[in-house]
Amino acid sequence: MFGTSGIRGPVGETVTADLALHIGQAVAVEADRAVVGRDARVTGDVLADALSVGLRECGTDVIRVGVAATPTIARSVEWFGADVGVAITASHNPAADNGIKLWNESGQAFSPTQNERIERRLDNDDSARATWDSFGSESTDRSAVERHVSAITDEFDSMTGLNAVVDLGNGTGRVTVDALYELGATVNTLDAQPDGTFPARKSEPNAETLTTLQRTVPALDADFGIAHDGDSDRMVAVSDTGEYVPGDVLLALFARDAVSPGDSVAVPVDTSLLVADVVASAGGTVVYTPVGDVYIAEAVSQSGFVFGGEPSGAWIWPDQTLAPDANYAALRLADLIRREGPLSEQVADIAASRYTTRRLSLPVDDKASAMRAIDGLLSAKYDDIDTTDGVRVDTDDGWLLVRASGTEPLVRVTAEARQESKADALLEEVTSLIEKEEITT
Repeated sequence: MFGTSGIRGPVGETVTADLALHIGQAVAVEADRAVVGRDARVTGDVLADALSVGLRECGTDVIRVGVAATPTIARSVEWFGADVGVAITASHNPAADNGIKLWNESGQAFSPTQNERIERRLDNDDSARATWDSFGSESTDRSAVERHVSAITDEFDSMTGLNAVVDLGNGTGRVTVDALYELGATVNTLDAQPDGTFPARKSEPNAETLTTLQRTVPALDADFGIAHDGDSDRMVAVSDTGEYVPGDVLLALFARDAVSPGDSVAVPVDTSLLVADVVASAGGTVVYTPVGDVYIAEAVSQSGFVFGGEPSGAWIWPDQTLAPDANYAALRLADLIRREGPLSEQVADIAASRYTTRRLSLPVDDKASAMRAIDGLLSAKYDDIDTTDGVRVDTDDGWLLVRASGTEPLVRVTAEARQESKADALLEEVTSLIEKEEITT
């Protein structure tokens, strides 16, 4: 039921008010007080109402923060002295979807173990209803957004002179706009009116969906562009020249800025070699995690970690919060441009063109058995094997990763090297090995 980003899916099928009610009842077992908020999706109010009913029926007090960014909701757990936070959101999914994501007081998303406990309670209907005179209360507090703006602006110097374009995609990323404005930047917005049907563009911000932002930044002579997804837990960027900044490049820039000698950075196993090279040149170490921001958060909660991120646009600075906070990330990027100069020049300095990535997908009948067989094959052939998430092999020339698709009967193969010929050779080597053993269909 729970994926690495909570529960998501089509409303009326995967996600229903009945499900929200029962999750509220299951969560109440370990929460005396809960914060509940939602993104701008049109189904969010009904699901939030149902979840609140489930919590209160089992004796948990509920604080409703209204429509807010997911990082705002995650931070609010500590601000309001709650035990748990619940965000009604499907993040960057289409408008027809919605979902539920749970947060700890630390700002960290519920771990797989915590989610499994909730699932067991749902399966066993193991939730104690409160007596008629012990139902939880419900109150509304809309100060969370203002508190979020204050919390992140306090971390930065004046940004007077910077010119930014912020594409909110009709989502809940207004904190970024307000924070930049408070710091003195000139802020231009695109599609800033919250609208859960996402009429302006698809909720997921990427090179294909941000063509308007890419045209607008140079047209307004702006220094950079920022784009968020529907719940503002992702942030991606466009340079002053209107070029979309690839996720691995932005990850490398953030990591280089955060790292001092001896520090560690957490990234998922499918991250470009670029990041490891940049971090190593700054005296730091890259640690690989499974794909998913919950695993990044778990890693950076440990001593010695200063930053963690995913190329998809989730960024975590553990001294701030263990939630991916795209609003704070936007300010970090603005401050980096203020200190180090044009984003286009910083991107060019990273020189991502030195790296070549190749990807393909192979059909299989049974993903689990296929991955067991592939693990055995690659372990027998290569020395440096990492099975954190799939099977990753590091070689002198680059790396390759074989990982099962989360949604389709496929295994995905990724190979990357500093030279194009080496990337092609790595991909050919591993796919030939897999096909020879007739693992694929």
